[in-house]
Amino acid sequence: MFEIPLFPLSAHLLPGGRMALRIFEPRYLRMVKEACANNSGIGICMLNARGEKALNQHIYPIGTFARIVDFNQLEDGLLGITVAGESCFRIQSVHTQADELRVGQCESIDAWQRADSAEDIFPLDQRLLQVFEKYQELSQLYDVPEFANPLWVIYRWLELIPVDAAQKQRVLSQPTYQPALAMLNDIIQ
Repeated sequence: MFEIPLFPLSAHLLPGGRMALRIFEPRYLRMVKEACANNSGIGICMLNARGEKALNQHIYPIGTFARIVDFNQLEDGLLGITVAGESCFRIQSVHTQADELRVGQCESIDAWQRADSAEDIFPLDQRLLQVFEKYQELSQLYDVPEFANPLWVIYRWLELIPVDAAQKQRVLSQPTYQPALAMLNDIIQ
């Protein structure tokens, strides 16, 4: 078990992924400052619109441990950070600090084992390449995209695909990537 500050979002970040964020709330500014000072991470989690906020049920249980890899001051004066997802975790409990920063007691989730072959993800890899070519702001987040890595491609599609967060949580809770791949194939093909 480990404790980590939680940053709930309507988007999801998964292992190998990168995300640019705008930070302006004091609780999240403190979170970023402490993570940078301690060389620690933050927990990126998905919001559950149907969950009760007062009971911290507004945060889905599966999140991603992320490190801050870059920061800058944005044109509007806000703090911009780029985070990189490293590994998934499951939240066991959440407590709320005085400034309303949520902190989770979490346990690591075993990583999916890499898919056997790039053939498993064809044509998902080619379609993802097209998305990256079309949306430069997305491709600029990655120094070296891994289109030949089946798990990297599956995770990126899970981040990008506009499906209900509960459905993403269901496939992320599975011990293998096959349910996620089946869902993506049904949607994208």
